[in-house]
Amino acid sequence: MMTNNLANEAATTFKLQCIRCPKTYPVTEVRYVCDCGGLLDVWHDLEMLRPQISRGLFDGRLSGVPGPRVAPTTNSGVWRYREIILPTTVDNIVSRPEGHTPVYEHPRLSQWVGLKNFYLKHEGENPTGSFKDRGMTVGVTQAKLMGAKAVACASTGNTSASLAAYAALANMAAFIFIPDGKIAAGKLAQALAYGAKTLQIAGDFDDAMKLVRQVCDDTGVYLLNSLNPFRLEGQKSIPLEIIQGFRWQPPDWIVLPAGNLGNTAAFGKALYEAQQLGLINKIPRLAAIQAAGASPFYQSYQLNFAERKSMKANTVATAISIGNPVSYPRAIRALEWTNGVVSSVTDEEIMDAKAMIDGVGIGCEPASAAAVAGTRRLLAEGIIKPHEMVVGILTGNLMKDSANTVDYHTGAWPNAKYPNPPIKVEANLNAVREFIEQKL
Repeated sequence: MMTNNLANEAATTFKLQCIRCPKTYPVTEVRYVCDCGGLLDVWHDLEMLRPQISRGLFDGRLSGVPGPRVAPTTNSGVWRYREIILPTTVDNIVSRPEGHTPVYEHPRLSQWVGLKNFYLKHEGENPTGSFKDRGMTVGVTQAKLMGAKAVACASTGNTSASLAAYAALANMAAFIFIPDGKIAAGKLAQALAYGAKTLQIAGDFDDAMKLVRQVCDDTGVYLLNSLNPFRLEGQKSIPLEIIQGFRWQPPDWIVLPAGNLGNTAAFGKALYEAQQLGLINKIPRLAAIQAAGASPFYQSYQLNFAERKSMKANTVATAISIGNPVSYPRAIRALEWTNGVVSSVTDEEIMDAKAMIDGVGIGCEPASAAAVAGTRRLLAEGIIKPHEMVVGILTGNLMKDSANTVDYHTGAWPNAKYPNPPIKVEANLNAVREFIEQKL
């Protein structure tokens, strides 16, 4: 049973709104979908907020000096934008902190992609190693406000790691439903270490997702998959942080991996709201990149969304290995708002792009590399132009899925273009010296 602690005055500035029908619900109600079955948004009163929101408001928060304790108002790249994410008092916020992730560029990588102005926003440098922390800080804060004692999710890895960490921080029980045998060890290790109770489900992610929804509805445990609209509010901070980092001058494109489509949906909503609030003058285009083995959204896009496709997902990019994405209708709307596109890349393209990202010292998990492989493909197809400025999103840390990295470099990927295998050398100085001199 939940008890509601959400401040009445805050709850009047935003509501839950169905994206399919006009129906709305108070944010004090635990609800993930509309009575009509449509997905829900957290919808802010932009008219009321417009006089309060400015570039200067958010820029001023960058100058705050952190104290000896975590202070979300100055340390977090999510709660900096709290008025348009989740208005609440600082004492209620559950934060690690998250955000403030770096933007990288490297001439060798830019040359390989084919762009002069190519940047990577590295969400793998969040506290638990993925972008999920941005959504989870908001989702767990909302769970706390609603008086939840336990939270749950289905996950291929990153969500489970983040949920486990933030639930532990908030002193809540956490239940994680994972596809049996289809989760990277580095991600499972985090969930176990942070104390979450992990249930291995015989089936894939979509089977686990179906079951966790039933369990949460039946038991009152608070669901924190991206079906939960508050999760996506936190993920809105990624494009907001990108734009603010470029002094409110948006790039031409933001390219991101696409699995369950939560980020695609969140990015589109954030950019729409930023334009409506006068923070930006133009909306950058979104490019959602799927793995070919998990590309139902791309297949639907090719049909102009006349038919919703689903599939049994199978890709090395486990973080986006999803065959029936939850945020499908929200993501279509994001494409409409941003004049966006969808593409897909093969596992070979993903792993080759990953080798290039890793090789310039940045590093990422396989799913992240879809953004770079997709940028290269869209440039080759003439959709992205060589003079345009592009920001790719790296969603997860290199160590999240280290087994595939080792496989790529040690021969398990026979078509690997950029392997860096270990070299066997005799255990004597002359042999080692000769090898090094050959390489210098």
